[in-house]
Amino acid sequence: MTSEFFYDSYAIIEYFNGNVLFLNYFKDYNGFTSLYNIMEVYYSVLREKGETKADEILNTLKTIVVYPDLNYVKESMKFRLEHKNKKLSYTDCIGYIMAKKLKLKFLTGDEGFRNLPGVEFVKS
Repeated sequence: MTSEFFYDSYAIIEYFNGNVLFLNYFKDYNGFTSLYNIMEVYYSVLREKGETKADEILNTLKTIVVYPDLNYVKESMKFRLEHKNKKLSYTDCIGYIMAKKLKLKFLTGDEGFRNLPGVEFVKS
């Protein structure tokens, strides 16, 4: 197994929801995500499925967390400003830049990232 992907919140949620389009990305590869993505996932699962399921997923994801440094923050906000017409979230922008810096593909289904370099776009 190789590390090839940075998983955004959309991809993680789709995976845990059993979407077959995302299963191989998590089974055949090692990947990473940020603390911010895990926060989004936790909130979404907490809201939709309750605390027990959210805690279970949090426990599963804790081994793939990477943390941004301040340079990532700076570059990601410049990226967000450059693409302000797409209304990208702070979390997605920092994830995209982290993926780029870590030489990983950014796995997402967010339309705002379709056709950007370094993106593996999968829409369910």
